[in-house]
Amino acid sequence: MLVRLASWARGEAVLCIAALCAAVSALFVPPDAIWASYFDVRVLVLLFCLMATVAGCRASGLFDALAKALLQGDRSFCVVALTLVMLPFFASMLVTNDVALLAFVPFAVLVLTHAGRIGSLAWVVVLQAVAANLGGMATPVGNPQNLYLFMRYELDLAEFAGLLLPYVALSLVVLAAAALASGRGRTCVAVPLASEGIRLKRAALHAALFGLCLLSVARVIEPLVLLPVVLVALALFDRRMFRAVDYGLLLTFACFFVFAGNMGRIEQVRDLFEWLMQQNALLTSVAASQVISNVPAAVLLSEFTGDWQSLLLGVDIGGLGTPVASLASLIALRLYLHAEGAAIGKFMMTFAVVNVTFLALLLALRACML
Repeated sequence: MLVRLASWARGEAVLCIAALCAAVSALFVPPDAIWASYFDVRVLVLLFCLMATVAGCRASGLFDALAKALLQGDRSFCVVALTLVMLPFFASMLVTNDVALLAFVPFAVLVLTHAGRIGSLAWVVVLQAVAANLGGMATPVGNPQNLYLFMRYELDLAEFAGLLLPYVALSLVVLAAAALASGRGRTCVAVPLASEGIRLKRAALHAALFGLCLLSVARVIEPLVLLPVVLVALALFDRRMFRAVDYGLLLTFACFFVFAGNMGRIEQVRDLFEWLMQQNALLTSVAASQVISNVPAAVLLSEFTGDWQSLLLGVDIGGLGTPVASLASLIALRLYLHAEGAAIGKFMMTFAVVNVTFLALLLALRACML
């Protein structure tokens, strides 16, 4: 029992930290009627609906069919590496960075193992993790913190894209160059995938539900109107997708809503965070992300600033750096460690160099644009 509990805690490290933070904050601000106002129900509902419908799209075979169509056959290895990195970069814009990595890191392991290129796996998976984090910057649904801040500050798509697209463009160019430098020669990619191909009915159902989710993000449909539609559709046609939702992420948000709300009611803490955000909101957001991850940092720091531009950019590029800076990076690490021949030391060294390089480049771009 203790071994299983310890294993679960390692897999849900950020949730455990969030729960601990909420519990400690409750010692200073005991539960009362104001706690109910902490929770952004719209964000929680949208996250649930997005995770369920995207999981359905993945289970339908769409992702596997796309990856196989792009990679199968005799190809230059640098093109294979580029494809493996670009898949999570562009997929994360629609299906979130976490889901993109869950779909394409195992695929990278499969492809490189069959191609006899296991020595390049750490490099490619690190680039995939960075690609998912930075590609996800492009849209409100690309990263969980994007969705939260988009709803919290009631942004429109034009101002959101206007802030982040230059950083996404630079990331794309540098990631492509890094992927193309992965190695020379040619390799034959033969990927054994499920024989049933795309399950068209399931794909159509979840594609339609995902479209409704996007309309809700665009404020055409209210999240509380969307929720019963998704619940009924899943209950009638695809109940298995209820188990595919990352409830740990939803609980993480809920715990940090409590923590952030309580911190905002402690005068000394509120004054400290307001002062830090006034001094340099961007660097404060980046630094906080390194310690508590960028999603909790977005929830916490949004209580203390109206400078959404610096906060949004800070928590997005703050996903680079330490492995805990982004939940997506932890997912990539966990998936890599299950691969045959995985070398944790090699991965962590590569991860540190690549992440620090990209973080420095994007901070330099911000300095040039001010």
